[in-house]
Amino acid sequence: MKKNAFLEGMRDSIPIGLGYFAVAFSLGILAKNAGLNAVQGFIASFFNVASAGENALFNSILNHETYIQVAIITLVVNARYFLMSCSISQKFDPKTKFVHRLLVGFGVTDEIFGITIARKGYVEPMYNYGAFTFAIPCWAIGTSLGIIAGSILPVRVVNALSVALYGMFIAIFIPPAKKNLIIAIGVITSFVLSYVCSIAPYIKDISPGTRTIILTILISAVLAIIKPVKDEENSSDNNN
Repeated sequence: MKKNAFLEGMRDSIPIGLGYFAVAFSLGILAKNAGLNAVQGFIASFFNVASAGENALFNSILNHETYIQVAIITLVVNARYFLMSCSISQKFDPKTKFVHRLLVGFGVTDEIFGITIARKGYVEPMYNYGAFTFAIPCWAIGTSLGIIAGSILPVRVVNALSVALYGMFIAIFIPPAKKNLIIAIGVITSFVLSYVCSIAPYIKDISPGTRTIILTILISAVLAIIKPVKDEENSSDNNN
């Protein structure tokens, strides 16, 4: 039964892994610009399987942020995984050992959370291990190859590939923004305030990483106060 769950996890993660490879390749270009080599990029991606988190990480390295700033901005950007892990924890068999809970939590991403939470019954750790076996190496290898390509390809091509990462983020937030006015307002506000802070006296002298941390916390806090998510909306989302 556990073997079947492992194989099912690998099967379900194939499209996820292929998508990860393409996205991670673009992240590799950014990692190359930040000064990382292929081995360092592989390690960074293997232990931080998060596109937004790694984008923040590599940009922080590029901007020579302090270790504390890197830790805080990565924590803030990846905070949603706390909520996903808490949701998954409710589906574990009470007898599941702590080590399995810990390892499953390590590999939680938006996509793997989706295929995990969609399964009926208790969470079977072997299913997640199967998903990790294919998806995470694709992510890490994609980053390494992106770094290698960044060292070989002409500068114009590298710059063009760097733009693909921004296209990915646009593809992530546009669909929910079209469905939810509050999300749309939050996105637009983030763009505007980010630009204003980059040119405003005194504020522009603050490091980009610190500005991002402050804006992320302030905007999300204000929106949460103005328009909190109701329990009925959460229940509706979970049932869809």
